[in-house]
Amino acid sequence: MYRNRDLGINHIKARKDHRCYGMGLGIIILDDVYPGFPGDVRNASAFPFPIQYEIAQGVDIWALVHEEDKSPCLEPIQRAAKKLESMGCRAIAAECGYFAYFQKDIAKHVDVPVFMSSLLQVPFAQQLIGPEQVVGILAARKAQLRQAHLDAVGIIPGTNYVIEGAEDDGRCEEFEHLWYKPKRPDPPQAYYDKAEEEFMAVAVEFYEAHPNMGAMMLECTGMQPFARAIQHQIDIPIFTWGTLLDYAYSVVVHRDYYGHV
Repeated sequence: MYRNRDLGINHIKARKDHRCYGMGLGIIILDDVYPGFPGDVRNASAFPFPIQYEIAQGVDIWALVHEEDKSPCLEPIQRAAKKLESMGCRAIAAECGYFAYFQKDIAKHVDVPVFMSSLLQVPFAQQLIGPEQVVGILAARKAQLRQAHLDAVGIIPGTNYVIEGAEDDGRCEEFEHLWYKPKRPDPPQAYYDKAEEEFMAVAVEFYEAHPNMGAMMLECTGMQPFARAIQHQIDIPIFTWGTLLDYAYSVVVHRDYYGHV
């Protein structure tokens, strides 16, 4: 559709401490080397809005997900968030659902909206489906998703959700070739078809184990490339990092409406 320039932009002035303009979402990524298929948050090519990355120096998957003491991660994440804010990003997100642990810390550290985890959508999904159904949270690893993660994003203990770990018991081996340091090759690599097959099997099994599942939440950023394929198999709402980022951008850069009467 043809569009003229935005006639609402006639006079411009600097926003406090912002160096760049026309920015979209700032994404804090892990200090880890592995690729992402289109749809993965660390692959910018599939998103319809501007993406700016900043590395949380020294914070890799092992430190964020597996280490008991996560306090060393806070300062590097705060620095990355401030850098993205100063560049002019309209909102800040992250690339792993386990960043949920720091949602409140980062939200109070910057002056732009913060979407640190896909899990922020769980309370919303719970309201959509009602109390008799459950939201299935498919995380990378169940044991590493602690109550502190859930508390930080407003998920109330004992409410209508269930959790499963996609990589538990080695069920998604192809995923581990990207993310699990003890098993991934050098350089990290994976095949889409095999990853999709393994992940689909886990998601369908999870769904069938809970006949009252009314929605599914894919925690991991690497899962969302397969969300459409999952929905072909299980016809329920699927929440992902993609749905979160679309929403995040829509509230900080609201679109205009073009049409006719």
